[in-house]
Amino acid sequence: MYRYDKVDQTLVEQRVAQFRDQTRRYFAGELAEEEFRPLRLQNGLYLQRHAPMLRVAIPYGLLAAAQLRKLASIARTYDRGYGHFTTRQNVQFNWPRLEDGPDILAELATVEMHAIQTSGNCVRNTTSDQFAGVAHDEIVDPRPYCELIRQWSTFHPEFAYLPRKFKIAVSSSLEDRAATFVHDIGLHIIRNGVGEIGARVIVGGGLGRTPVIGTVIREFIARAELINYLDAILRVYNRFGRRDNKYKARIKILVRELTPARFAAEVEAEWAHLQGGSALVPDAEFERIESFFTAPAYETLAQADAGFERNKALDRGFARWVAQNTFGHKVPGYAAVTLSLKAPGVPPGDATAGQMEAVADLAERFSFGEVRVSHEQNLILADVRKADLHTVWQEARKADLATSNIGLITNIVCCPGGDFCSLANAKSISVAADIQARFEDLDYEYDLGPIDLNISGCINACGHHHVGHIGILGVDKDGSEWYQVTLGGSQGSNAAIGRIIGRSFAANEIAAAIEKIIDVYVESRHVHNDLSEPLVDTVRRIGLEPFKARVYASPALKVA
Repeated sequence: MYRYDKVDQTLVEQRVAQFRDQTRRYFAGELAEEEFRPLRLQNGLYLQRHAPMLRVAIPYGLLAAAQLRKLASIARTYDRGYGHFTTRQNVQFNWPRLEDGPDILAELATVEMHAIQTSGNCVRNTTSDQFAGVAHDEIVDPRPYCELIRQWSTFHPEFAYLPRKFKIAVSSSLEDRAATFVHDIGLHIIRNGVGEIGARVIVGGGLGRTPVIGTVIREFIARAELINYLDAILRVYNRFGRRDNKYKARIKILVRELTPARFAAEVEAEWAHLQGGSALVPDAEFERIESFFTAPAYETLAQADAGFERNKALDRGFARWVAQNTFGHKVPGYAAVTLSLKAPGVPPGDATAGQMEAVADLAERFSFGEVRVSHEQNLILADVRKADLHTVWQEARKADLATSNIGLITNIVCCPGGDFCSLANAKSISVAADIQARFEDLDYEYDLGPIDLNISGCINACGHHHVGHIGILGVDKDGSEWYQVTLGGSQGSNAAIGRIIGRSFAANEIAAAIEKIIDVYVESRHVHNDLSEPLVDTVRRIGLEPFKARVYASPALKVA
């Protein structure tokens, strides 16, 4: 993984010292609240419903075990013993004291971490495939491109005050696991017809108040020109983007209003001035960055392992965990493991300090000391020998990290919602708990097959509800919490926005409504050779009406 050089470390340490002085001046009354607010936001500190919230950057979701241990230590020392992993592959602490902010940032700096650009109208943390570098369907490793973007975007003076926050996702696999079509910019790192590496460029995606699927504006940009082309996109956005209305300030609105064709033409015209210029990235620089992501010392192993196969045959629980929570590795004899942060009754994405330390231990023992964070809010050990999987499973069970629900209905993506966020209209965590309780039978979950269920506590869509097969949005009606349901959304290469099925449901009825939706699916799905049609395919085949008829026909459900 990337390691700081002297420049990186100096910049971060100087930022800590700067913010320490700013915080001192604020508490001394030398800085007014309106003067201090942008300064704390530039360092990832929000004021939430009950306490400050600190968002820590985890570039493209990659952590060293020592960094995860530091996060555990911060959770114990400055918070309430846990952290929340987010859909941007970052981590949030929900209970730090504002006056402790500089000390926390100083501790982060000792392990090459920070909270810079985790807030504000700037380029946020670039996200990527949690299996980058090991995926069996990967074209090239996207992490060096993510790192290049990180270095380009951090402290970029021209893009520090954009019309609105800006998010980039990078993928380089046949299956898009980075949700690139619902980002301000999505990049697919590919090879063209003659084997040259470059990127397909998607612009104008996004969720929130106006969900939009992004548009491909260029099928291929050579990797040497990638930063020049990103500069061109950001310059066009900076020049034409709305600044008078934050609800219309995202690039997705600009692309729609200009039309994708005109926006692309503006970018091409801007790039014509930049092409071959100072931001051209030579092969030597790519090779330098790629050198930080060389493969670890894999053993030469057979694809099959006799002990692993025996344990699967003897232990049904282990076999199910392997089926749901492991992913094919490009190196024979290895697998990537997803450690579920979605145990029943636990807020999705939360991990205690003890769990973080347990994962760090597992990473050091079994996965070359590295951990990944997925945008589905789970943790990944990317390089586990198949011979070690049974031991990893047993150890993960002790830490309550082995729920076999990855890809299933209880693997809920969920924002903190009204329990913490001052922007939320409704609670998310309690709704997730109710749904998890309804579907706690893993045999039934397994029979239902792949279902993405996403919950957002407000229209900002931090839970990505628009692209859930089932999406739930918290809304406010006359001071009461209600929940709107969408069906048929999806991320990936065939990304789609879910459609609202009808009136909203009361908080205590939403889980029952989801159960009725699942009943219709079970009755309507096609089954062939014991393989069931996935929920999202059933929704698209039969439409919304059968689901609406069942849900709204029930006199027991209170709707508005």
